[in-house]
Amino acid sequence: MSIEITMPSRYVVRYGLIRHVAPFSVKGPQTYARSDSVVVRSDRGMELGEVLCEATERAVKFLPSSETKGHIVRFATLEDEQSSGELHEKERIEFHDCAEMIRERKLQMELIDVEHVLGGERIVFFYLAEKRVDFRELVKALAKKFHTRIEMRQIGVRDEAKLLADYGDCGKPVCCNTHLTQMPPVSMKMAKVQRATLDPTKISGRCGRLKCCLRYEYDTYQEIRRELPAVGNMVVTKQGQGKVLRQEILARKLLIQYEDQRRIMVDESEIVTVVKRSKPAEAVKPAE
Repeated sequence: MSIEITMPSRYVVRYGLIRHVAPFSVKGPQTYARSDSVVVRSDRGMELGEVLCEATERAVKFLPSSETKGHIVRFATLEDEQSSGELHEKERIEFHDCAEMIRERKLQMELIDVEHVLGGERIVFFYLAEKRVDFRELVKALAKKFHTRIEMRQIGVRDEAKLLADYGDCGKPVCCNTHLTQMPPVSMKMAKVQRATLDPTKISGRCGRLKCCLRYEYDTYQEIRRELPAVGNMVVTKQGQGKVLRQEILARKLLIQYEDQRRIMVDESEIVTVVKRSKPAEAVKPAE
């Protein structure tokens, strides 16, 4: 009895300076493993990529889009790696020349980084700008100088950190430059629920915005918070009746003020019943 083995037809690949993640198809019987360095043909041209996993139905659900972005051409070779290194050297010159052209034309934009695609099909310039910028003349000048297709891509301050930042306050590489594919919405109320310091200098990331990691445990805090008697509720314990003053969410404990003005921290298991419920807390609305 023969067993038919189905070969993967698509893999999830991370590629590009801004670390795009998308499914790529495979032509032929070749298989790939996690962390394999490959050459892919994307909508931008030939470029280096890293295989993350097979593009299973479950894996694709976590991606911004399930659309196939191109196909894997082959394993990357030593020559490909050397070519990539040579392009990085060229990028320094391209960055300098573009920045000079921006100054000459007095354009209200700040050049952040440049990416020269491996196959040479295009050069992508990343920039910051508060207002709309007419860079048509700049693009013509760049195309004339470098003899390839020019793409100007406007980014935000969080994308700037994704391109340039290295380590966060935790001592680890910043999340936006490692595993995050999308920036999660974060609000100051999320910090309050987690009883984090509200000092902006301590809860802001390299981008100057609230740290993405404030979003990671927020759902867990909210779930436990809903299970505990809310602040303002009147509850009964073995020690009497009192009012909930504060929740210690992760410890699952409550600070209760009893009728004789005693304030005691009690465990959730010590609550006999909730006598009177206060109005439910206002839902936290995430802000970009």
